[in-house]
Amino acid sequence: MNTKPLSILVEKEDITTLQVDAIVNAANRSLLGGGGVDGAIHRAAGPELLAACRLLNGCETGNVKLTRGFRLPAKYIIHAVGPIWQDGRANEASLLRSCYSQSLKIANQQRCESIAFPAISTGVYRFPKELAAKIAIQAVQGWSASTPKQIIFCCFDNENEQIYQEILKGH
Repeated sequence: MNTKPLSILVEKEDITTLQVDAIVNAANRSLLGGGGVDGAIHRAAGPELLAACRLLNGCETGNVKLTRGFRLPAKYIIHAVGPIWQDGRANEASLLRSCYSQSLKIANQQRCESIAFPAISTGVYRFPKELAAKIAIQAVQGWSASTPKQIIFCCFDNENEQIYQEILKGH
């Protein structure tokens, strides 16, 4: 169990600039870069990230893989492959929950004290933002290992920041 209370923050920032032990990348199954958060992380981390990701042979939806942070302030990048929203009946919620729980598990294994999450699957994968935020918050609030101690929901825009703030106020 945590000896120090878990700190959950919501920040509107560029995730590639955060001074945390690990950031989570909203990756695609190839892990070879893409648009949105994924593209921004690959650009900021430099070409070494792409070379490292090529060695990982992709990743299945709902799972994660780990690389170094390379040129980022974060020591690690946890690549989480979120689900593409179909209609809510294709196991999307449990796959998204798995992204958060697997990310926390690997962060704990690496003894990360702090981790930052983007709003996984809410961009081009069209996962409803409010539902995604509820799943994310429930997943991290249920976390009971000793690390990480600080979890940041890093929002790209005002809409997501407001959704996370409102849901956290209700808990």
